[in-house]
Amino acid sequence: MSYWGVSGGDFLSILLIAIGLAADCLAVALSGGVSAAGRLWWPTLRVSLSFGAFQAAMPLVGWLAGRTVVDYIADYDHWVAFALLAVVSGRMFREALRHRGKPEKQVDITRGLMLLTLSVATSIDALAVGLSFAFLDVDIALASLTIGLVAFMVTALGFVLGRWVSRLAGRWAEVVGGVILLVIAFRILVAHLLERE
Repeated sequence: MSYWGVSGGDFLSILLIAIGLAADCLAVALSGGVSAAGRLWWPTLRVSLSFGAFQAAMPLVGWLAGRTVVDYIADYDHWVAFALLAVVSGRMFREALRHRGKPEKQVDITRGLMLLTLSVATSIDALAVGLSFAFLDVDIALASLTIGLVAFMVTALGFVLGRWVSRLAGRWAEVVGGVILLVIAFRILVAHLLERE
């Protein structure tokens, strides 16, 4: 994943990497905000904390792992992310079609196994970034903290924007959320496959 590389301990480079890594968090948060029912602040805080924590922890895990596992992980990380996001997206489609017009039946991606699945799926790239950091003169504590904080803020923003979109989407809100997740899944898969060529 050389495109994530930074030279030295340049904070601006780390910040730009953090913003790039947070793109998937933003898109998933939009999906969550679109399909969320009831109060927004607690689900927003829950998802933001989870995404932020995973985004902060994964670079550290990758940095500790170093070169010993980089080739092994690179062979299948995109497939794992694709599968996790596709499963959640499929469930949202299924529930939207099965319980159309019944918002209380919407899939809640802000808690439990669904939240864990999305936290892992959106942070796999951060793990690869941590692996690249192992070979660079990077302050890993600063990098992890920056990546986590940016992910937290971007996720919160995504949820707020998603709630606005849900007012426009009406009863199709969950379908919109599923489409967003599916697009992310295919983007991850295609980007990694093209990188391999």
